[in-house]
Amino acid sequence: MGLEELIAVGRGDAPADLVITNATVVDVLAGRLAVTDVAVHQGRVAGFGSYEGREVMDLEGRYLAPGFIDAHLHIESTMLTLPEFARVVAPRGTTAVVCDPHEIANVLGIEGINYMLRASAGLPVTVYVMLPSCVPATAMETSGAELSSSDLALMLGQDRVLGIAEMMNYPGVIAGDSETLAKIRIAEWRRVDGHAPGLTGKDLCAYISAGIHSDHECVTAAEAGEKLELGMYIMVREGSTARNLEELVKVITPDNSRRFMHCSDDRHPGDLLAEGHIDHNIRRAIAAGVDPMTAYQMATINTAAYFGLRDAGAIAPGRRADFAVLDDLEAVTVSRVFKGGQVVAENGRALAFTAELPGRVVRSTVNIRDAGPDRLRVAAGEGPMRVIGIIPDQIVTSSLFLEPRVEAGLAVADTGRDILKLAVFERHLASGNVGIGFVQGLGFRQGAIATSVAHDSHNVIVAGAGDADMSRAVEEIVAMQGGAAVVAGGKVLAALELPVAGLMSDQPAEAVAAGSAAVIAAAADLGCALHDPLLALSFLALSVIPELKLTDMGLVDVGRFQLVGLFGDQAHPAR
Repeated sequence: MGLEELIAVGRGDAPADLVITNATVVDVLAGRLAVTDVAVHQGRVAGFGSYEGREVMDLEGRYLAPGFIDAHLHIESTMLTLPEFARVVAPRGTTAVVCDPHEIANVLGIEGINYMLRASAGLPVTVYVMLPSCVPATAMETSGAELSSSDLALMLGQDRVLGIAEMMNYPGVIAGDSETLAKIRIAEWRRVDGHAPGLTGKDLCAYISAGIHSDHECVTAAEAGEKLELGMYIMVREGSTARNLEELVKVITPDNSRRFMHCSDDRHPGDLLAEGHIDHNIRRAIAAGVDPMTAYQMATINTAAYFGLRDAGAIAPGRRADFAVLDDLEAVTVSRVFKGGQVVAENGRALAFTAELPGRVVRSTVNIRDAGPDRLRVAAGEGPMRVIGIIPDQIVTSSLFLEPRVEAGLAVADTGRDILKLAVFERHLASGNVGIGFVQGLGFRQGAIATSVAHDSHNVIVAGAGDADMSRAVEEIVAMQGGAAVVAGGKVLAALELPVAGLMSDQPAEAVAAGSAAVIAAAADLGCALHDPLLALSFLALSVIPELKLTDMGLVDVGRFQLVGLFGDQAHPAR
């Protein structure tokens, strides 16, 4: 960009590339609507008012808002490649996202992060990266890689890398673990995002004092209020499983609203296509009573200011010309999207763009030594057993103690009480590890469901009413080299292939959404009543989210941050 030329256009001494006339600008800096013309040159805003332009576009009073920014998401959780993700969200007004490639890093390490950086170049959506801080998330699971502070330090200087992503190991931070603190220290002036569900009091003070700046894991208004008062920025999450917006916006006031941002965290392709992306979050916030201007600030300038993106997040001279044209402010109906002064989407469709997608990750990423039914047998112990209780629309779970159903000395599923067997098979090293537990809340009357998307180490997780169907579902995942499958009576009823690291499809979003819907429908036919059992299942292995989870090493009591037995308090040994 030639600054002299941009300045000349701003002075009115040279024509702009584009003049957008009769625009109602959503001025998120001043918190007002302003009817004016906007001059755009070399991808930047040159000025407001009367200008000459080589091209003129009349908005006829429509709203011109800054492009939307997602403050935190895992693109892998959309199951889409980056170009396909951009094709879906750009027409919704999204012009930038801040992603944490934590999922693919747990499978492929640095190779996975580099894949995401290469695959996101030249898209109509700018993809910024926060480096994964917890690979693996804990020592109570087996991941495909391990990233040290030294590994991360080597990547901090790369273009579009903004800082250190969600620090999930809050026990390590609070305890002063040297390697955990080293990952915070290397960030220096950059942001370090947090991840501390339910943390409160002095432990929360200790966590924040280490240099943690934000949290996207708040579930209640009280939790968000405490973290806000202690200096944190709050990322208001509205994803496909964790839907926290309606509760958290209760805390927002005119005095504190600049410390809130929108994020999606984990969003499935069907929801992206049907409901939208950050546009959906803005709509939900307005419907929940948030002032429309505040809702837009949470999607634009608040996020840009937090991450230090000084040329993004607002429509002002010198800032990038990333815009969303809206027909209706409160309905957030996006009719046209600009990226760097160029139209990249119109009337709900992305315009053609060229992206160099790196080839499919070729090495095998689903390696299981033995998934036979015998691996799933578990002897009944004395007293009640620990059962993971699913809480609908949340990724937190409850820890239940229920009497097992026992047959021939073995603890088995009990569909009459909605108790299914749950297992996690290690899939990176073919170690033979398998953790076994039980779960209540999936609703299956028969059959099994499995997926290679199991946060955060992404081993293969399977739940079912019988060992044979569970084993068959895992075998299907191995055959596809990643994906999801529903099995009943030994037959595969529906399957979705995810061959890119066992996390993402190489197909269009519509095909991925249809495949995901087919798996969900097959699960519903077997009795599952959850909105999205795949997402619910994937979070049952997330050993940093309370209360009880399952990894390939066994059951994890997240509050105590240790492995526990299925029966009693004994440690559950890895297999």
